[in-house]
Amino acid sequence: MYTNQPGHLKSFDYRGLHRYSLTFCTDYRQRVFVDAKVVALVQQQILRAAAQNHFAVIAHCFMPDHLHLLIEGLQDDSDCLRFIKLAKQYSGFHFSQLRGRKLWQRYGFEHVLHDDELTLVVAGYVLQNPVRGGLANDVRDYPFIGSGTYSIEELLDAVADVRST
Repeated sequence: MYTNQPGHLKSFDYRGLHRYSLTFCTDYRQRVFVDAKVVALVQQQILRAAAQNHFAVIAHCFMPDHLHLLIEGLQDDSDCLRFIKLAKQYSGFHFSQLRGRKLWQRYGFEHVLHDDELTLVVAGYVLQNPVRGGLANDVRDYPFIGSGTYSIEELLDAVADVRST
């Protein structure tokens, strides 16, 4: 699967206190996120871009050939398009230094969460990807999920609380 230029919402400026579900696919769907060293390197650069652009990484899940992120702007000047650009640029550069090849497809998928979409429901969806993909029986068994904001146990407990209500 290759992504075409998806186009951004014309009436939305991607700045401010908004939440986003993002998916970035690796170049030619290479299975690079099976190596803990690569995942740690890319995660570090994603968190770097998030901090610089005032975003919280609420949940992330590195699947073998793509990455799911749930992020939230923390300030009025939080710029999602700039975050995406820098996250892919930083991580792509460091991956290239390590592996000598391109990391990301040019475009990805983005979804601006509506007010009625609960953050923890979307976080649960992100974290359940390895189970749905047959990579783990329980999310706690999958090594490449997490959050830049919460411990994985805090996040999973919060998600479970939302599901039980």
